[in-house]
Amino acid sequence: MDSNFNSHLGSKLRMRRLALGLTQTKVAQAINVTFQQIQKYEKGTNGISSLRIMQLSTFLKVPVVYFFEDYPEYQNQPVQTGENQIEDLNYSFLAKLFTDLTTTQQEKIFQILRNTRNLDKTGT
Repeated sequence: MDSNFNSHLGSKLRMRRLALGLTQTKVAQAINVTFQQIQKYEKGTNGISSLRIMQLSTFLKVPVVYFFEDYPEYQNQPVQTGENQIEDLNYSFLAKLFTDLTTTQQEKIFQILRNTRNLDKTGT
């Protein structure tokens, strides 16, 4: 399980790094390790400590849960946030990302959603 989990963490790191257009060197500098260490993380050769996961989540602008959410043995439990409110971390992350978009970008997403809904209704 450890090697599978390390590979999972590494692939999540690589996916996010590439999505942001960052080099291994840039990520390494941000968390004060060598780019070779980032390579080892991404290949799953080395595990990533909790401190490094926190640093990576901050630098890559994702919640810590991002690194765990697709792992088969991970059970995403809602977080109790007070006065009986339950917050879904994935929803909060998406909501924050959405509010950071420009009005034009938000409208394009709305248009895609409207088109998708229309496809569901027509079956095409």
